[in-house]
Amino acid sequence: MGAVEVDKPVRRRVLFHTEYHSCYNNPMINNSITDVPGILVGNAENKDAGTGCTVILYTDGAVAGVDVRDGAPGTHSTSALDPVNLVSKAHAIFLGGGSAYGLGGISGVMQYLEEQGYGFDVGVGVVPIVPGAILFDLPVGRADVRPDNAMGYQACLNATDNLTETGNIGAGTGASVGKIKGCDLCMKGGLGTASRKIGDLIVGAIVAVNCYGDIIDPKTGNIIAGVLSEDKKRFAGTMNIISSVAKGSDNAFAGNTTIGCIATNANFTKAGATKVAMMAHDGFARAINPIHTMFDGDTIFCMATGQVESDPTTVGAIAAEVMTEAILNGIKAAESAYGIPGYKEIQKGMGL
Repeated sequence: MGAVEVDKPVRRRVLFHTEYHSCYNNPMINNSITDVPGILVGNAENKDAGTGCTVILYTDGAVAGVDVRDGAPGTHSTSALDPVNLVSKAHAIFLGGGSAYGLGGISGVMQYLEEQGYGFDVGVGVVPIVPGAILFDLPVGRADVRPDNAMGYQACLNATDNLTETGNIGAGTGASVGKIKGCDLCMKGGLGTASRKIGDLIVGAIVAVNCYGDIIDPKTGNIIAGVLSEDKKRFAGTMNIISSVAKGSDNAFAGNTTIGCIATNANFTKAGATKVAMMAHDGFARAINPIHTMFDGDTIFCMATGQVESDPTTVGAIAAEVMTEAILNGIKAAESAYGIPGYKEIQKGMGL
């Protein structure tokens, strides 16, 4: 079944408040969500099966919000993040492949956090709060292998405060884009990240790009990845197809949904974090067309660690731009795999 081998538990270093100032005095950041102090990201995947998961950790708990859109979401514990509900913080966010089966990976994240003593204190122990979302990658690789307890746990063991690898990793392992004509003419998607530092404020994004629509570079308005022509020598254009035949994919479950997370060191309430998640969807809309379809389940989380005073409008506007950049970075890093061409292969084939 392609099970993930689990390493022995290791307590990961968490950046506490005394370390934040050195980050602020250093303008050089890595264009990664882990530029937000205290945010750790871990990935685990089964390359042969074409699926994986990504975990965003802030073990002391970050104020969190979420915005779920479209007609086919797959989520876990998102209602806990409603501003009217009791739980105020999340200890991790889970992003995974495997469709609804992939939500099983969350149990491994909870196991890891409980072993380390992190979670919501319920008197007789702790209950880690781990909201999550999944994407549909079952047609890629093996449909019978999905993120599970072992893979979620391994992702936590792999967590780092210096995420550099993107593309065919974690939740982006089996991702693909431009699927109005099904998988035969689509392109490879992947995991992307980006960040922005303005004064003491840092905003980062991470995203697994697995959309029904095409990827657009908003600077040029050109498609850089998406549904291909029959000879695979040009982009067919999802909107061109929709406009000409008024009918989309014959298979609504061809494999969609883009899922991501914003992290910031700003100090917000749950309502503020929710607003940032909502505004970050503008980043999806700038880079993906069409977006928020009945065949997608696009979900964005926001984690606010609370070290810098700012406001949701400022952070939300920055978050949208950073999310757009993360999408483009994920697509450009995605390599050809599982018979699906990646960005570099297609660009070379088109002479671009």
